[in-house]
Amino acid sequence: MKVFVTGGSGQTGPAIIRELVRSGHEVTGLARSDASATTLERLGAQIVRGSLVDLDILAAAASSADGVVHMAYGGDYADPEGMILRDVEAVTALGKALEGSDKPFIVTSGTLVLPNGALASEDTAPDRDGPAAARLAGEDACLAFVDKGVRAIVLRLAPTVHGPNDHGFIPMLIGTARDKQVSAYVGDGSNEWPAVHRDDAAVLYRLALEGAPAGSVLHAVAENVQFADIATTIGQGLDVPTARLTSEDAAAHYVSPFMALIYAADAPASSARTRQLLDWEPRHTDLLDDLAQGDYLR
Repeated sequence: MKVFVTGGSGQTGPAIIRELVRSGHEVTGLARSDASATTLERLGAQIVRGSLVDLDILAAAASSADGVVHMAYGGDYADPEGMILRDVEAVTALGKALEGSDKPFIVTSGTLVLPNGALASEDTAPDRDGPAAARLAGEDACLAFVDKGVRAIVLRLAPTVHGPNDHGFIPMLIGTARDKQVSAYVGDGSNEWPAVHRDDAAVLYRLALEGAPAGSVLHAVAENVQFADIATTIGQGLDVPTARLTSEDAAAHYVSPFMALIYAADAPASSARTRQLLDWEPRHTDLLDDLAQGDYLR
């Protein structure tokens, strides 16, 4: 299969490209810089130069592919409306290029779009007023192509996709613990976070490309981890105390009130339907072991 990937040089993208190439697929990656192009070439991908605003380039690359994986998402976080619009326009351009082909089209989202406070499944209605609701516009734009002859699929990543050289939520949490000399959690720390190893997530992307039916909503979740356990493991690794914060204290402790809200989220998610549908079984190290033994606390 010839697969076009956006965001292939980011955090999770390289693992996906390695998995696809290792499995015999031919990958073309979108590169907006020389550094991105170099990374993609080292991974064994061919290069298409451009960015998410180059809609004609996206459409042409999708048209010549047998499947598309859309990972890229970003821009100026001070302009969330602009980010949403850019993502929807990119999803729309990619999807239109695939209309009537029955080719797979995977759009990446996150499990934080789901409501807090209870275990959420792939069938749970998302929280359209929640802190991650911005990702739902891309989900909606993707799934709209199911009725247009596209094998459109939404794949929601856990908020923690861990592995070497991580630069997501957990390293930010570790950075705060280093700066404040305390590893903190909010409330009693029983709130749960979904997590998945990067290489397990990459396998799920491949399986989805190869066999997920149109309209699938998939969860890349290997486990749900209590936040107090995350904070305790970080504290032990840094040799700093662990402390409980109130919601008011958390807003000042973390890098922003938004991050305090994210770290306080009780957002367990199930991947039972995903595992059954695609025979996906995470096999790599879990989050706490990765924290204790990986490169996070060095």
